[in-house]
Amino acid sequence: MKKIMLGNEAFAQGAYEAGVGFISSYPGTPSTEISEYAAGFDEIDVQWAPNEKVALESAVGASVAGMRSMSCMKHVGLNVAADPLFTSSYIGVNAGLVVIVADDPGCYSSQNEQDSRYYAMAAGIPMLEPSDSTEARDFVIRAFELSEKYDTPVIIRSNTRLGHSRGLVEAGTRKEVPLFEYKKEMAKRVMMPAMAVNAHKVLEKRINTIKEDSSSFDINRIEYADRKIGIITSGVAYQYVKEAVPDASVLKLGMVYPLPEKLIREFASSVEKLYIVEELEPIIENAVKAMGIGAVGKEILTIQGEYSTNLLKKAFGTGKVEFTGSGDIPQRPPIMCPGCPHRGVYYVLSKNRYTVTGDIGCYTLGALAPLSSVDTCLCMGASISMAGGMEKARGKEFARKLVAVIGDSTFLHSGMTGLLNLVYNGSTATVMILDNSTTGMTGHQDNPATGKDAKGNPAPAVDLETLVRAIGVKRVRTVDPFDLEGMEKAVKEETAKEELSVIISRHPCALIDRTRKNKYASSEKCRNCGMCMKLGCPAITRTEKGVVIDQSMCQGCGLCSKVCPFGAIGEVER
Repeated sequence: MKKIMLGNEAFAQGAYEAGVGFISSYPGTPSTEISEYAAGFDEIDVQWAPNEKVALESAVGASVAGMRSMSCMKHVGLNVAADPLFTSSYIGVNAGLVVIVADDPGCYSSQNEQDSRYYAMAAGIPMLEPSDSTEARDFVIRAFELSEKYDTPVIIRSNTRLGHSRGLVEAGTRKEVPLFEYKKEMAKRVMMPAMAVNAHKVLEKRINTIKEDSSSFDINRIEYADRKIGIITSGVAYQYVKEAVPDASVLKLGMVYPLPEKLIREFASSVEKLYIVEELEPIIENAVKAMGIGAVGKEILTIQGEYSTNLLKKAFGTGKVEFTGSGDIPQRPPIMCPGCPHRGVYYVLSKNRYTVTGDIGCYTLGALAPLSSVDTCLCMGASISMAGGMEKARGKEFARKLVAVIGDSTFLHSGMTGLLNLVYNGSTATVMILDNSTTGMTGHQDNPATGKDAKGNPAPAVDLETLVRAIGVKRVRTVDPFDLEGMEKAVKEETAKEELSVIISRHPCALIDRTRKNKYASSEKCRNCGMCMKLGCPAITRTEKGVVIDQSMCQGCGLCSKVCPFGAIGEVER
């Protein structure tokens, strides 16, 4: 049956058809939907793990026990999972193991543009890179075959464009794969130094074998046309090449590590001038040049951002660059939703001029004007650890105006160890856990604190207050962020104490809590003082005559009426 699928849906379809029995992941745009679509198949046990390290370790465990398994994450999530990733290449697999990692050229939803191909090279793990939805499905199936043939995990590299674009896919039926026999093999799976030394030798031999074989893999193919220009490319960049330079001969690489050297040499010798087109780092280019083959790559292209057909047309001087819109159109910055429970927190922190170490999630948007209240954002869980470091650098007096902000899912992902560090090392900082009952930025996935699993079934819910106290924090209090007076009182009191404290700001995300829809704010008596504009609510617009509140956007949270000094904003029944 043919069906139009998102790339991420096609990845899930491939896992289903390959007979995958277990998927453990952590949500991260642009990879999130793979696991969500997979959760729709009854035959696949899908889990949201607390973080990517746990997710990959769980998938490795299932693979060792004999079940085809998969783990999905974004590129920075692979940083978190790097520890088990590197050693998984030493122990190999029993049943097939596939890791799908989604890079983000252009930083559409990420804090950096790192290139995950470096991980494949460093860990000695073969990496495939599909170019469309059809290949997304096909390459998952192929990856499991390669994994079991060569006794190795296999990485599939995706990216934002592939995961979130649609294509026609021939959906097939599931191949039921019985559990592989489990055998106790200490020398293969217990990576003590003596075993690891031998495993490294096995790894080197394996990757050399795959390199030798890869020139005959059908996922690496030559498409001859005009031989004056030859282009080596892979992934989504292949689609841009075919549109921008349609007459060129192309070597399309489906396996980007290890590279098929024989095939590359054959192709290079058959064209007059060789180009390399790859997004982000010049990995293929450097490897080709290291073979002694002359090629042009980043001399005419860039290591930054996402490529496009127009970018390649300009680089190669081919065809007319299509109109892409006026450069004068202002950009639309991301903002917190109307009724977002984080808005009240940041209003208080901004009003009182606190130094705020931020984290990864919706609440990072508190850095933008007019709230402008986040000082740092590094990586998942870093807000708490950085607050501890800042206090050590500048002293306890500085800590009186220092607040670390982190979401509930991120706290469970990697904030707990940071908080333990503050307890252990005598910090007096204040930590705020913004509990909005979901993993918001990635599309409202459940986590260990929500009471539901990845398939929506009831699951045990972590009690954050109890957990924080168990870590060793004595001062713990919970506040509703729409209670501005109570929130400000809590923040002032906790930061004034020379003792570590945690404030849990608890209110459901506006997109999952529909209970406030019966009222909206009215500004008919507005005196145009502008105080409500400091909230940065997109439902509020200022005019010469006063502010106007868009009834269709307003969630009735009441924050604007609470900050209005004249009581000019009231609530009206819908």
